Amino acid sequence: MARILVGIVGYGTIGRRVAEAVMAQDDMDLVGVAKTRPDYAAIQASRAGLGIYVPKPELAEAFESSGVKVKGTVEDLLSTVQVVVDATPAGVGSSYKSLYTRHGVKQVYQGGEKPDVAQVSFSSLCNYEEAIGKNSVRVVSCNTTGLLRLICSLDKSLGVRSVRAFIVRRAADPGEYKKGPINSIVLDPPKTPSHHAHDVKTILKDLDIETAAVIVPTTLMHVHHVRVRLSKRASKRDVLDALSESPRIVVLPGRTGIKSTAQLVEAARFARPRADIPELVVFEDSISVSGDEVSLFQAVHQESIVVPENIDAIRAVSGLEKDPVRSISKTDETLRIGRKYFFV
Repeated sequence: MARILVGIVGYGTIGRRVAEAVMAQDDMDLVGVAKTRPDYAAIQASRAGLGIYVPKPELAEAFESSGVKVKGTVEDLLSTVQVVVDATPAGVGSSYKSLYTRHGVKQVYQGGEKPDVAQVSFSSLCNYEEAIGKNSVRVVSCNTTGLLRLICSLDKSLGVRSVRAFIVRRAADPGEYKKGPINSIVLDPPKTPSHHAHDVKTILKDLDIETAAVIVPTTLMHVHHVRVRLSKRASKRDVLDALSESPRIVVLPGRTGIKSTAQLVEAARFARPRADIPELVVFEDSISVSGDEVSLFQAVHQESIVVPENIDAIRAVSGLEKDPVRSISKTDETLRIGRKYFFV
């Protein structure tokens, strides 16, 4: 079996998880990761045997002084790989684009970049085929990924006419120390729609969707309240069936007693590495269906939900797997994602 040679530039919240996910695949090899500072993440990567690369040769001395062996520069990494996953902070990836292009590598960006950084915005459940063979794709943000999983799953079985979503966003990731929850609820932005609607429309271009968002003092997860107008009348059973047949969505029964992100993450702490929840979690008791309208609450774990999409994106751009069902299934099995692996 051919194996895709992958490099990761940026080794933070997403990059570290994608690196681990790549190493779990039997059709990919992780050549190395690029770091700008010899911090604890670089030390841990080095101890795990990962190849460490730096943007500039002059940075190597600082790494070596910290006990981190450097294999080369980012250019050396790019000369070896077929696909690069850019997991740098929002807005930084676009500055690397010319370098990636010069080396002729396929590029996978994250949702923090503007859509025009790539040829296609990407969601595994919605437009895998559109990304096959492309030179660059952008995996949409965590919130957009959550919205698209729901929308495309419902559309496949019941048809979707319109979407209205209210997004309650976490203020920062748990490991963030330069910013954090503040004693306020912040409109994000003050005007509607929020950018999430525009992001969804980079994939579902003709969808009638409006979104609004606020930031609240928490680091755990995002929560959405979503109202979907279907193409036909439906029952709650119809909606539950549509969601249960879709990968990467878990409908959480009320009998679990979980009605908050704190409980959800606490349950995951005892069952998942890092308490990751890459599934979209829909609260079953919140699902209400009236005629052709569905409303529900769903939770998005911002640190891990886009990781499986990155793995699928690597397969799509490389052209190694042209069937989205096979790629999604393979990714989910190797990463133990989905209902049969869920922890409650």
